[in-house]
Amino acid sequence: MSVESPGDGLSPELTLWGRRNSLNVQKALWLLGELGLPHRHVPAGGSFGRLDELRARGLNPHGRVPVLEDGDGVAVWESHAILRYLAARYGGGAFWPAAPEARAQIDGWMDWAQTALQPAFLGGVFWGFYRTPDERRDWAAINASLARCAALFGLLDEVLADRPFLAGDRLSLADIAAGTTLYRYFSLEIERPPLPRVEAWRDRLYQRPAYREHVMLPFDELRGRLEY
Repeated sequence: MSVESPGDGLSPELTLWGRRNSLNVQKALWLLGELGLPHRHVPAGGSFGRLDELRARGLNPHGRVPVLEDGDGVAVWESHAILRYLAARYGGGAFWPAAPEARAQIDGWMDWAQTALQPAFLGGVFWGFYRTPDERRDWAAINASLARCAALFGLLDEVLADRPFLAGDRLSLADIAAGTTLYRYFSLEIERPPLPRVEAWRDRLYQRPAYREHVMLPFDELRGRLEY
């Protein structure tokens, strides 16, 4: 287990299970970094294994990561549930406001990122193109996913015309849910449409220490590798 940055001591002992090269794990690590919370990271999933241990210990009945433990009595699974939990308990309204109308806007973007953007990019492009060996690539499916990503990021480009972040003037869970994809999307050798506002948003995220530490990580070891 690796101990992360000391933080400000606001939380009891937090432990995050998961592999660092997972976008869903990176979301949780990014928010932990933004909040300055001390935590332990336990590599799990993929080549690290230990998923059966999550079930055996009652941490996640599905045996998947990420999983967040907060002290001895709380276990939270699913990446966006973890984000909401951390923001509600430790964020003081900074990333997920208490007002229902403000939360609804953020929640909408979080659900959109989970059900539209991430499947199009991660499943269709990152897996279909980057993680699949050259000789096994399905270019018809890849090109369809690239077109879908272009449309989705194009929508974001329009939304960001009048705001620096997805839900307004400050970083929120909306940006964490959707913005984790940006580093890989703009790092791959793929065709992308002009996205000046998305690129400006990307550059704002790139300036954040927690994003650089937890999201801007090398992923070369995943090239052409279908197994975790």
